Amino acid sequence: MKVLVIGAGGVGASMASIAETRNFFDSFILSDLSLARAQDAISKLDDPGKFVAEQVDARDEAAVKALIEKTRADIVVNACDPRMNKPIFDAAFAASCHYIDLAMNLSEPHPTNPYGEVGTPLGHEQLAASEAWKEKGLLALVGMGVEPGLSDVFARYAADNLFDTIDEIGVRDGSNLSIDGLDFAPTFSIWTTIEECLNPPLIWEADRGLFTTECFSEPEVFHFPAGIGPYECVNVEHEEVVLIPREIPCKRVTFKYSLGAEFIDWLKTFAYLGLDSKEKIRVGDVRVAPRDVLAAVLPNPAKLGHLMHGKTCAGTWVKGSFNGKPREVYLYHVADNETTMREYGSQAVLWQTAVCPVVALELLARGDWKGSGVRGAEAFDAAPYLNLLGDYGTHHGMVEMGPGLWPRPKPTGQPGWDRPIKRAIVPG
Repeated sequence: MKVLVIGAGGVGASMASIAETRNFFDSFILSDLSLARAQDAISKLDDPGKFVAEQVDARDEAAVKALIEKTRADIVVNACDPRMNKPIFDAAFAASCHYIDLAMNLSEPHPTNPYGEVGTPLGHEQLAASEAWKEKGLLALVGMGVEPGLSDVFARYAADNLFDTIDEIGVRDGSNLSIDGLDFAPTFSIWTTIEECLNPPLIWEADRGLFTTECFSEPEVFHFPAGIGPYECVNVEHEEVVLIPREIPCKRVTFKYSLGAEFIDWLKTFAYLGLDSKEKIRVGDVRVAPRDVLAAVLPNPAKLGHLMHGKTCAGTWVKGSFNGKPREVYLYHVADNETTMREYGSQAVLWQTAVCPVVALELLARGDWKGSGVRGAEAFDAAPYLNLLGDYGTHHGMVEMGPGLWPRPKPTGQPGWDRPIKRAIVPG
């Protein structure tokens, strides 16, 4: 297999460092707008022999297609942020190349009633292209990071092995990470974080389909394992709510982050000031989007690993019945920043995101996963994935929940938050 990764940032570079310990590929091409950044990532590998650096502008579909053809890639991995999805996705299709991304196309909230009606949901254009990809015998594996991605694998495993009927599948993400010397420093892209957390959250129910709620709605206290502890989690927009119901029978799907009150207050402040806006405003002689400025002035999450302490947990809570009895479980994966920094030189959140598509690549190379169309991880057998994840030296866990067992999530009954209609800064 010839693998082409587009994006040599924190996730792409981490993918290379993880992949060098495996032998499922013939060549691994790491490309970026900055050739120097791709070269630097490869130079840090212990065994760079099968790795090549290339330059490409991910915004240029023709350039991406040309690079796919030049490298004769079997599969292209989009390790850029979701704003680059369309040109890379379309270029892979045009070049008859399989495709993986870590997050789906961005949504468009309803223009007049965003918290009461669904606009264009996450990944809509990609999923709509599924038949065209099937006709060409190509697979686009979308949302194959840790969340979405591994979270969907957990959902699939639970449906196939642990439950007869499922009432709710709820992805729950929490951490006790801290960063020395910084009161506010996101551990992942602030651009993406704002997009997820300040867009209308999505919920899916069997009798309603997709619908939206207020930001930070339905808060609950969720107890995370591995010593992380109890944290409040709230609804945010995420791909699993769109993907999981397409393949797994259930009554409800949710996604909740443990953002914390202080982080939520920061996000509210950005929204009130208009700093979350993607619309360009005039500043002197230039036009710039406030969110891009915010992303530029905050620390680069990929450079914070040496200051970080603690663990991050990604997992899927499932509630239903098995053998005629109620059952609740939480399947999870924990990344310890001390371990990921020592073994891979990558901070925990980025490493946890990066290992998941590498495992998927190996399954595809081995033929354990195969198919065509635009699919998420929940469409494939979960057992081979979880077994292989263990071979990478990182294991998943599971707790049974209920009286005398692991604590169930406990709703707080507090309301969500309606975004402000008026802003201090008006785009224009």
